[in-house]
Amino acid sequence: MAGANVKTFTTANFELDVLKSEQAVLVDFWAPWCSPCRMVAPVIDELADEYVGRIVIGKVNVDENGPISSQYGVMSIPTLAIFKGGKMVDKITGFRGKPDLVKMLNTHI
Repeated sequence: MAGANVKTFTTANFELDVLKSEQAVLVDFWAPWCSPCRMVAPVIDELADEYVGRIVIGKVNVDENGPISSQYGVMSIPTLAIFKGGKMVDKITGFRGKPDLVKMLNTHI
């Protein structure tokens, strides 16, 4: 279960909520069966609370939104990607701790 400040992105809202966002957006590509995804989920929740108003943070369930994952070359999960101005500007794959994610976010705010 995602935290209150973590958005859910789907094929229906991805263009408006991610690609057309005025702020940078961190997208967590994940799946419920993925152990590393479940490990990074609390970190994503913390970051969403800490960065509220500065960056949008949300998740894409790759099982339910395959076209988005394919479009952005997501081959392994978790993949964390930052979008700015309608384009993916950064991406990391695999479990990363909070310090790595904070560094990534701060580069793009």
